[in-house]
Amino acid sequence: MAAQAPVDEMAQLNVSDAAATKPKPGLDSATATNGNLNHDSDDSDDDAETAAPGADTGAAKKKKKRKPKKKKKNPTAQSDPPRVLISQLFPNKVYPKGEEIEYVNENRYRTTNEEKRHLDNLKNEYYNEYRHAAEAHRQTRQWAQKNIKPGWSLTDIANGIEDSVRALVGHQGLEEGDALKAGMGFPTGLSLNHCAAHYNPNAGNKMVLQQDDVLKVDIGVHVNGNIVDSAFTLAFNPRYDPLLEACKAATNEGLKHAGIDARLGEIGGYIQEVMESYEVELDGNTYQVKPIRNLNGHTILPYNIHGGKSVPIVKSNDQTKMEEGDVFAIETFGSTGNGYVHEEGEVSHYAKRMDAPKVDLRLSSAKSLLNVINKNFGTLPFCRRYLDRLGQEKYLLGLNSLVANGVVESYPPLVDKKGSYTAQYEHTILIRPTVKEVISRGDDY
Repeated sequence: MAAQAPVDEMAQLNVSDAAATKPKPGLDSATATNGNLNHDSDDSDDDAETAAPGADTGAAKKKKKRKPKKKKKNPTAQSDPPRVLISQLFPNKVYPKGEEIEYVNENRYRTTNEEKRHLDNLKNEYYNEYRHAAEAHRQTRQWAQKNIKPGWSLTDIANGIEDSVRALVGHQGLEEGDALKAGMGFPTGLSLNHCAAHYNPNAGNKMVLQQDDVLKVDIGVHVNGNIVDSAFTLAFNPRYDPLLEACKAATNEGLKHAGIDARLGEIGGYIQEVMESYEVELDGNTYQVKPIRNLNGHTILPYNIHGGKSVPIVKSNDQTKMEEGDVFAIETFGSTGNGYVHEEGEVSHYAKRMDAPKVDLRLSSAKSLLNVINKNFGTLPFCRRYLDRLGQEKYLLGLNSLVANGVVESYPPLVDKKGSYTAQYEHTILIRPTVKEVISRGDDY
């Protein structure tokens, strides 16, 4: 989920929902597998043995023997759509590590240092929870990349992703407090074309994905407040491939230079250099890919998607260093437009502020809504559809009151100039004592 740099002025652009041009396709709700799930049959009844005609009726009848029923085995492969618990696929509850990268230069010693290895081992449970969330993220996005096609509504895409995440971690979030145990780390970002971040369909949204769209898919998964934040971009027209490659390469460059004592401003310079080395040709015009300079990567804290440090994607004089124990979302945004975004459009993303003041709320609807937010989301970001899902009605007045009183922060969509195209790639990285671990790394990106 993007962190926005402070801005002084916001331009106004008109962003309208694209009209649906195709019938709304329904999501396949079947939980049939890819042919790989193995279940042993429970049918074990034997035919009863009967006495032969004319046999001695005084003879003792043979007792019917039943074989003990075999226990069902846990599934060994994921279903489509994903509905098999990650914990069932890994019955020992040890989840796959991300990409581990050894430190270099003056931090090279950390890889084998006994003291650092001991510190690492003390946090195994914490790392395992992060890996649990990361595996749910990988399996969800694998399904999304395979299935999302032009003609799908943004609402169907959002529901498909979010239903999968909740199923994989085993928390539907409908009971009070359940979503705080595991589930969505923030609302799924589904931002089209010149909209770079923070777009999620509200109820009644009719937008439909088109063949020439560029879709940023930003997914957050958490287990016990440990949030994996990772994003990718989908485009169905190959003319946008250089734009996507620019962001993917720039993100990997940022990950390469991340680590203990790395200066955030310098990382931004490395990202910028790679991003600006790409060009995109659209309709006979050539555009240098520009980093969106007022969007940043960020630290992640428990139940807090935007921590105190920001990772710029352009060179800056920020001398802040990465430190042992930090968790960072390294994300880059590239654009064929101005390389600068502003807030515009209907808000869907909200979050209770970590430093929310205690205010005397006059509206009863605001008080009751704050109680719902505290018990179901805490400081995790949420969207209007999540409130709808909990059965909340007529809450907008109360929600706006919470925003006006500084209790809840709103996150409007962030857009570059209309007619431009933007892309995004993002990974979460753990700055461990012995190595850095790109926790969200997969075979896809």
